[in-house]
Amino acid sequence: MTKIYIVRHGETDWNCEGRLQGGTDTTLNVRGKRQATICRNYFEQIKCDAIFTSTLQRAMLTATIMNETLKLPLIPLKEFAERTFGAAEGMTYEERIKEYPHKEYPDQETIDQLIERIASGLQKIHDQYPNGKVLLVTHGAVIHTLFSMVENAEIFPQSARLSNGGVSTIHKQDGKWWLDKYNEIQHLLEQ
Repeated sequence: MTKIYIVRHGETDWNCEGRLQGGTDTTLNVRGKRQATICRNYFEQIKCDAIFTSTLQRAMLTATIMNETLKLPLIPLKEFAERTFGAAEGMTYEERIKEYPHKEYPDQETIDQLIERIASGLQKIHDQYPNGKVLLVTHGAVIHTLFSMVENAEIFPQSARLSNGGVSTIHKQDGKWWLDKYNEIQHLLEQ
């Protein structure tokens, strides 16, 4: 059984400003780096085999900070990069609603393309660690979409906001992915 601990990357300035990041390669702010350190401490007691990460620097830096003491193989996978939102990237929520009230952003990646990409990444993880536990550092839209792909998707409310540094878990059993827990943040509150 493959078990994946999914971590949303640490906070960026664009997260604070409500800007849509998508494929724009933003980096962590001071708080985001602290969240990555807290996540690292959280995982020191959990035996994992590897860290997979999106190729975007906000996720890569989160994974790198986490791996400073975990010392696991660090494997970037483009399959877990954030969904691209085309012309809407960099816009605030208010700007997006005004310009694109139906969320039809020019040149954005389709949901079907994103699902196909995520499924490919999940298969790569499972093929490499069919009986392992791994970390995956990725992005909000990727995590939301991934949760729509699991067998028990109904336990995750689609309106739920995923916290930077929040931890969720899925596992593969009998050829199907299942959601165990989502957006655990207790470790962030205790620090």
